[in-house]
Amino acid sequence: MKGEAERARAPIPASVRFDEASGRIVVDFTNGAAFMVPARSIQGLENATVAQLAEVELLGGTGLHWESLDVDFTISGLMNGIFGAAKFMDAQRRGGQSRSTAKVEASRANGAKGGRPRKNG
Repeated sequence: MKGEAERARAPIPASVRFDEASGRIVVDFTNGAAFMVPARSIQGLENATVAQLAEVELLGGTGLHWESLDVDFTISGLMNGIFGAAKFMDAQRRGGQSRSTAKVEASRANGAKGGRPRKNG
């Protein structure tokens, strides 16, 4: 009984959609909360078309499914930052750490503007 009452109050995924303007997959919950994740950061969606991304379906209230891409992810996994296999996640992390001429120039330009804003508090 207690478990049933807790599940009744727990946020449950109600709908999912691809927001083309932001490039994000948006999961709306029954309590009004929403979870968003950049679609292109998910393994299997990196090269998907807008039409393919828009085909996202809620699967059993716990997962997301793209039929034409044969891609499935659990919502809880995505919320925990699991966007693909370990090899894919490692490659994504290394890409963010790479140094390029464009990154160096952007960093210098931002530094000339005063750098990163200080945290208040």
